[in-house]
This record gives sequence, C-alpha cells and structure tokens, in this order.
Amino acid sequence: MILTHSGGVPRPTAGALRLIEAATTGPRSIDISGYVERMMVHCPYISPSVQRGLTTWTVYRADASTDASADGGADAVEAELFHAGARAAEWLRPLRHRPYGFLRCENIVILGEAARRRDLLAWPHWVLKNLYGPVGIMFGKFSAGEEGNPCSGEHTPAAPVSFLPVRAAIRRRDPRFLQATPDLAAALAVADDDGRDVFEGIPSDWTEIRTWAKRFLPPPKPSASSGTMSASPSRPGS
Repeated sequence: MILTHSGGVPRPTAGALRLIEAATTGPRSIDISGYVERMMVHCPYISPSVQRGLTTWTVYRADASTDASADGGADAVEAELFHAGARAAEWLRPLRHRPYGFLRCENIVILGEAARRRDLLAWPHWVLKNLYGPVGIMFGKFSAGEEGNPCSGEHTPAAPVSFLPVRAAIRRRDPRFLQATPDLAAALAVADDDGRDVFEGIPSDWTEIRTWAKRFLPPPKPSASSGTMSASPSRPGS
C-alpha cells in the first residue's frame, strides 16, 4: 500500500473507503446523539463542544469490493483510515489557536463489514497518536459495541459505531490516559506545535509505516491464554 504525499498528508491510492457524510454536527447516517449525551457525564468538554457546534462527524463506509478479511483489503482500509486521521489532524492544528479551539473534535466513523474487525482501528490509531502527540493532537479509539475503560477504572458506554476521535490535547489531563506508554505521555504533557512536518523522514508505504511505529510499542506482555509474548497497539491503555 503506497501512500502519496499531498499537502503534508500521505494519501492512499486504494480508494478503500467511500465518504458518506463530511464533517457534520448532525450525521444522518448514524444514530449518535444518545451516545454523545451519555458520554457527557464522563468528559466535561463534550457538552460545551457540542453546544458550540465544535464536535463534528465524518462518516465513511468500507468499499463493498474490498475484502477486509484478506490482508490486502484490511491494509487498504487501514491505510485510508490513517489518511483520514492525518487529514483531520492537519485541519485541526491551526484551529486550536482560535476562540474555543481546544473544544474542537472531529470524529472519523467507519461503517461496513470491515468495521466489525475489532483490531481494524488499532494500527491507524497507534501511528497517528505517536505522530501527532508531540504537537498536541490527541487521538482516541472506540470500537462498536465495546465499552471504554479509562485509566481511572470508570467504564464508559459502549460505542454504537467504530470511530477515531481527533481533538486538541488537554496537557494537564490526557497523559493519564497514556500510562501504558510513558514516553508518549511525557511528550504529550509538554507538547508544543512548532509547525513541523510530522511526516518528515516517515516511509510512504503503509506496511513500512506500521513497521516504523512498532519501535514505540511498550514491551510485550505474556498472553494469558497461550503464554506467548504479545505486542500489539490494540492492548488496553496503548
């Protein structure tokens, strides 16, 4: 999966995702309002963000011709999710300095068969948060039907769809969500966006990008079921 650079953001050429709705505060293709309301009790920033129209949703569907069960199909979807996340982050970077910029949040939703894979978001999320954490952009990861479990131990409602939230980092709060990755937590705590090109020196092939990002994984832990060592960005807290 080769990515071409356009405006600083790698662009995958596969066309594995189809845009359903672009950056809207009231998506019609998904029923998200009830979930957002339930999440308000867990995050003090959601309510003021929604009230000011600063929480948006961009909805994609995996192309029906893409076989996400095959390695090539999954790679194509991952690559396009990575691009969508990078594009959202680059859009957000200058907006943080505007009034209420810290309340802006763009949520990237994926629908279709591919979204049923619980590990589909893992690598795009892992690469993006390591690229953008040092410049103060925070990425989250929610899989459909899966309850969140922040480091505080508080369970959050199960998400109705799979999505990646992209927002300005809150330096005094967000490092606590990164306890499993102390280096990233430390970088986020002192994050300063100096306008750098976060892709400088990064490979252009999606498989190579994942290989590059493996260097940031925490030490592998034994698998409880098999006793083997497991190192994956999908582990809780990573």
